[in-house]
Amino acid sequence: MTMRVLIAGCGDLGMHIAELLRMDKDNIVFGIRRHPPAMHTPDSVQWIAADLTQPESLERIPEGITHLVFTAAPSERTELAYRATYLTGLQHVIQRIQSPSLERVIFISSSAVYGDHGQDWVNEDTPTNPAAFNGRILCETECWLHAYGQHNHLSTVSLRLSGIYGPKRTYLLDRLRLGQAAAPQSKEHWVNRIHIDDAAAAVVHVLGLATPASVYLVTDSTPLPMRTLYEHLAKLVGGPTPPEGLPARGVGSKRLSNARLLASGFTFKWPDSRTAYTAG
Repeated sequence: MTMRVLIAGCGDLGMHIAELLRMDKDNIVFGIRRHPPAMHTPDSVQWIAADLTQPESLERIPEGITHLVFTAAPSERTELAYRATYLTGLQHVIQRIQSPSLERVIFISSSAVYGDHGQDWVNEDTPTNPAAFNGRILCETECWLHAYGQHNHLSTVSLRLSGIYGPKRTYLLDRLRLGQAAAPQSKEHWVNRIHIDDAAAAVVHVLGLATPASVYLVTDSTPLPMRTLYEHLAKLVGGPTPPEGLPARGVGSKRLSNARLLASGFTFKWPDSRTAYTAG
């Protein structure tokens, strides 16, 4: 199936998605950034300089888009920026496309929509209960997109990603190396991870499904106690044993299930983050 895909907010994850899509030379991939790369790369992404919060800048979006992947991220962690980027930004892009050619919209959401569930397992049917404004706005955006899709007979999917890691994402490793990352001493606070390669592959997988579900959790097969993961990573980077401390506010503990994604036929390259981190 040949696709004309628009990746709105085409950053690190978007580029990974584009590379996979362009393995089929018939696919055409457009990417939106406020400041596209200076070097034009016609074989991978056709760049559109635009701001998702400024609808007049989106007039450069070409006709005939068949699939939209919304991977945008706010420039600052404020409620205003989150709402402008996610809910309003997505509305702007969809309203600009407004074409019968559009077949599917994929919205990159987050497991932050769930809040805290302790040691309990969480899946797509678990009621959302976000602990902070970021999760609340993501929930609002998911709900708006689902209602829009139903009203317009359009396939819409929200992908709730857990914590993304990969070669360019070294913030946690750097802090562990310096002994600056703390974790609860008990093993009752759980964390979840997804390698960026698997995150991108999951997006492309869902793009190609004939009848996808409306929501998928995109997370690896091995949720871990934060203490377990942090001690493992600290040893890898030659850092000290992480000191005892509270987890980040607003994140919450939960064990995420990827059973629905697996049942759709997806296969993980990195089902356990410890293996991926060890492999470098």
